[in-house]
Amino acid sequence: MPVSVRLERRIRRDFPEPGSAAEIMRMLDELPGTAGYDVEHFAGERLQAAIVLLAQGSIRRFHESVRLALTDWRDLLVATELDNDSWTDRLQAELSTEAAP
Repeated sequence: MPVSVRLERRIRRDFPEPGSAAEIMRMLDELPGTAGYDVEHFAGERLQAAIVLLAQGSIRRFHESVRLALTDWRDLLVATELDNDSWTDRLQAELSTEAAP
């Protein structure tokens, strides 16, 4: 599943260096095949966004976030506060065009 439009917008904002955003999106797109389990979770916007949000614009933190997701994706959701019933509201706020940089 390709990265959603709103997540792509956030990635391009958080990773402005030439080629960085494209590489982040490529890695997110390949993540379901890399995980080997819970493919539907790794292909969805919620988990992909959690990785990007935890990275906070850092390539190093992005790789750490991917490792956390591969170890236990639930811990990643807890770390980004996307683990509760209001996760859709939080994701909307984080990925809206009005979100603070």
